[in-house]
Amino acid sequence: MGTQPGRVESGPPWEIFQRIQLAAARTPRTPWPSHGDAVRAPVPRLPVGGGQSVGCARGTVPTWGKGNKTTIGLLQLHRWLTEASCTHVAIESTSIYWKPVFNLLEGTFEVVLANAYHVRAVPGRKTDVKDCEWLADLLAHGLIRPSFVPPPEIRALRDLTRHRKSLLRDRVAAVNRVHKLLESANIKLANVMTDIMGVSGRAMLNALAGGERDPQKMSQLAGGCLVPRVPALPEALRGTFSDHHAFLLRQLQTPNDQLTALITECDQRITGLMTPHEDAQRRLQAIPGVGRRSVEVLISEIGVDMSRFVSAGHLASWARICPGTHESGAQCRNSNLPSMLRTAGA
Repeated sequence: MGTQPGRVESGPPWEIFQRIQLAAARTPRTPWPSHGDAVRAPVPRLPVGGGQSVGCARGTVPTWGKGNKTTIGLLQLHRWLTEASCTHVAIESTSIYWKPVFNLLEGTFEVVLANAYHVRAVPGRKTDVKDCEWLADLLAHGLIRPSFVPPPEIRALRDLTRHRKSLLRDRVAAVNRVHKLLESANIKLANVMTDIMGVSGRAMLNALAGGERDPQKMSQLAGGCLVPRVPALPEALRGTFSDHHAFLLRQLQTPNDQLTALITECDQRITGLMTPHEDAQRRLQAIPGVGRRSVEVLISEIGVDMSRFVSAGHLASWARICPGTHESGAQCRNSNLPSMLRTAGA
């Protein structure tokens, strides 16, 4: 829908701007208008493949640049932006391909990370060059809401906590494969003990892998809180465990031990990075139900500078822990939202 002379547009500012852009897109293409002292906004645009970057320096006359995304190419991009006297840079967040560009330009320019969904162009403008022009225009008019990018030290902590979470999930998968193997041999240790990878459980598993088949001898390896259950252990350890199962058990124990060592090393690294945030960690752990690992995830995901968030409600919404509303046809449907903070202790 185009605009008519003398007509007052109504509606949200973003909707009005979209209608104006749509009307402009339907008119013959004209040279880039001069905006006087408008912000010069170079916009590196990263394709999904991450092979090259495309830039548009927006001033009185737009200029363009292309290059690959190797370190040398990004340094050339940095030099090109400096020579163009650019101060602001908008980058479209595409998978992880924006990170190398952001890390290199951070500190020299004011970098704005734009949500690709928020800055999608009107139909008919889908090329790298036109996307650059579009993003530069949005940035110059202040229509890009920057995404939250924490400081480098918090980003490093976030990488470690997410890596640890992946390692924990891999270890759970390895333990589940051990459970599956024991069930196939009719060894019912899981019916007697909660954690077969505990001290007593590992002692019995090592005995099985080493060739021991006497349930009475293996039941004597129980210790600690498992001692009262010793009478039930011989029956749980009596099965059809063979040398074939012993070989598979040894194979499955190796990745579990390796993952445990990696998790311990990762925990030590995280503890070192948390040293500057001991005060925030102590205050957060005063919250009932919040432990050390949950605090580490909280700080790694939202940082310690709360001035970035307008209000507590804004922070809760960004963290995706607000109860959602999904109502259709007078029926309230499931509105649960996945959140990295919900699984902080996973």
